[in-house]
Amino acid sequence: MTWGGRVRALLARVRQCLRWRRHATLAPVIYRWDLDKTYLRSDFESLRKMVRVPFERAEDKVDEPGVVALIRALKRRALEQERAAYVYFISASPPQIGRAIRQKLDLDGIDADGIVFKDQLHHLVRGRFRYLREQIGYKLVELLKARLDAPAHAVEFLFGDDWESDPLIYSLYADVVSGTLDRELLAELLVRLRIDPARLVEIRALASRVAPEDVVHRIYINLERRTPPGRFAPFGPRLVPTFNYFQTALVLHRDGVLAWTDVHGVGRSLLDRSGYTPIHLRNSFDDLRRRGVLPARPAADMRRRAAETGLLPTADVGSVAERWWGRVRPQPGGKAERPAKGIRIDYERLIDTWAASGGRPGEETA
Repeated sequence: MTWGGRVRALLARVRQCLRWRRHATLAPVIYRWDLDKTYLRSDFESLRKMVRVPFERAEDKVDEPGVVALIRALKRRALEQERAAYVYFISASPPQIGRAIRQKLDLDGIDADGIVFKDQLHHLVRGRFRYLREQIGYKLVELLKARLDAPAHAVEFLFGDDWESDPLIYSLYADVVSGTLDRELLAELLVRLRIDPARLVEIRALASRVAPEDVVHRIYINLERRTPPGRFAPFGPRLVPTFNYFQTALVLHRDGVLAWTDVHGVGRSLLDRSGYTPIHLRNSFDDLRRRGVLPARPAADMRRRAAETGLLPTADVGSVAERWWGRVRPQPGGKAERPAKGIRIDYERLIDTWAASGGRPGEETA
């Protein structure tokens, strides 16, 4: 081997070692997904519809537009970084549908690491009809159990929807595991939420065993009910409401979790499979800009790249100023950015709003 060849080989090994050291420091990552109306377009808004759910086949179940491409991208990106990544689902549906759900995930090519179901028939048999729709206590118990079983220092991204109480549940969970929510206050809040007393005892016991650590990086809420995003402002910047998974992918890219090719894949799936047009995606992009979710400089670069690859109308390649920002801004990706520390959540007020709005926190401006 020539001298130049030896130098190139040495430099290649140095680069490889640097990449290994960078990836070796990345903590395991957990993506926790609500199943119904976040992954699947489930319909259980009446007892009659709920009873039909166990008899649906895997082929009958419809996934939310873009969600399959997004989960695949999250797993693939972690694999490229040599980072341990886990995907877990939590469902309010009964365990009797478990086989169909697993078959559906297999059809979609999703390698799930675990699924938890709610035993609705147990409540039906005992006449506990109030608990059929009670999600807060159920999900908090399952989330805390899962955290205790999680790898040490694993970071988490949570995905839910605006149909039930996911914004409140996930925020409570994030603040419990970070240690910022006092356990006595947690108990008072759960009493006000009329949690099943047995679950309340279980939640307090589980919370006392969790080692405080700020591990929840983001909470994403799929706006299936088209709730105005501004109504979630009281939950702070950690929680990001999105109208579709193209928007979710854009924010994950901004935070350094996904590469641009992953965002393109999610957008392409909406165009090819779900009837979206480049104009629809442009409106979604502009919505994030108007809300300030995407700051001006990175947004200009993303808009240019999306237009150049056909996700947005070609006329959206951008103004001279946008193209200039795109050139001078460092390329995103690599080190993930944490969202800015949010405001302290006024849970007492949110719960009052939750009660006043019929049980859905975030539906009224706090």
